[in-house]
Amino acid sequence: MDSLLSNLKISVPEKIYVKDPESSTLGKRIIEHSILLIDDIGFDSFTFKKLGQLIGSNESSIYRYFESKHNLLLYLSSWYWAWIEYQLVFETHSLNPSEKLEKAIEIVTRSIKVDSKFSHINETILNKIIVNENSKSFLTKEVDQENKEGFFIIYKRIVHRLRDMIIAINPDYKFASSLGSTILESGLHQHFLKDHFKTITDCNASITPTSFIKNLVLNTLKS
Repeated sequence: MDSLLSNLKISVPEKIYVKDPESSTLGKRIIEHSILLIDDIGFDSFTFKKLGQLIGSNESSIYRYFESKHNLLLYLSSWYWAWIEYQLVFETHSLNPSEKLEKAIEIVTRSIKVDSKFSHINETILNKIIVNENSKSFLTKEVDQENKEGFFIIYKRIVHRLRDMIIAINPDYKFASSLGSTILESGLHQHFLKDHFKTITDCNASITPTSFIKNLVLNTLKS
C-alpha cells in the first residue's frame, strides 16, 4: 500500500481554492504553517495576517490561494478526508464484508500517525484540527450552496462507502446512511470528549473511540 500511496496526489475539489497550493513552494508553506497556527491558537483566532507574519509573506499572497479562511478550512478538511479515503480503499479491498466494515471503522476512527509521504502536512496535528474544528467547515449559512458546488463530496463519499459496507452485512437494515455518517461524526466527537470532557465518555487511555464504535455498530447490525 505504501508504494501505491506514494504515487498518489491527494485531490481536493478545485472550487475550494483560487490557486492549487500543491502547485508551488509558497502554497505548500501556507498549508504547512496554517495547520500549525490553527492548532496553536484555534480557528476562531486564526487570520491570514497572522499566517503571513508566521511565514514571512504578505497577507495578499495568501489570498491568491484562498479567498477566505473558511475556504482554507474547507481545503484542510477535504484533504484530510481524501487521505482517509485512500487508506479506506487500499486497506479494505481484499477483505470479506464483516472484516471490511470493522477495518473501515478502525481507519476512520483511529488515532493518527504522521505519514512521511506528505512532508509539508503533519497529519497528527491535522487530525486534532479536524476533531476540534471540522464542524465549522459546514455549520454555516452557505452550506447548501457549497454542498451543491461539491465542497463536501469527499466526506459524503466516505459515508457512502460505509453505507455500502453496512448493507453488504445486513441488507434489511433501514438506516445504513445514518449509521455511516454516525460512525464518522461519533469518531470525532468521542475523541473530543476523551480530551476535554472525560466524565461524559467511557473512552480513555485503554478504551478507544474505535472500540466503542465497533461495539455500537456491530451490535446494532445483529439486532
